[in-house]
Amino acid sequence: LDALGRVTPAPAPPPNEPGTMGFYAGGGWHHVSLAISEDAANPVESLDAARLQSLVLGPVLGIEDPRTDGRLGFVGGIRGSASLQRLVDAGEAAAAFAMPPTTIEQLLSVADAGLVMPPKSTWFEPKLRSGLFVHELAAP
Repeated sequence: LDALGRVTPAPAPPPNEPGTMGFYAGGGWHHVSLAISEDAANPVESLDAARLQSLVLGPVLGIEDPRTDGRLGFVGGIRGSASLQRLVDAGEAAAAFAMPPTTIEQLLSVADAGLVMPPKSTWFEPKLRSGLFVHELAAP
């Protein structure tokens, strides 16, 4: 990872701000800042999930399709970084990445460009109760 960006040991996962993600392996956290694309016309390329895929998961780990590769799992943000640590420490995972949440501004920028969000970048909480939106409110 040092060849791809700035990696620094850390006592805890990074704060929830775009541009820096956490990497947990070998019993410790590291903060990772990966290079940001200069392509302003493609806002997807600046998303942490897209940078992780294009710089680490694909070329370094050989994970070409994060939707289907069985070596990649997902832990929702509500479970917290402690759950990532437990998976790695228990030997159920070799390493874990903790990414900051996608901001509304990032989501709108991608939508305004007519592009699609990358996998694992659209986890939002709290979840809306969809029943309010899909059921008719008027009596038949």
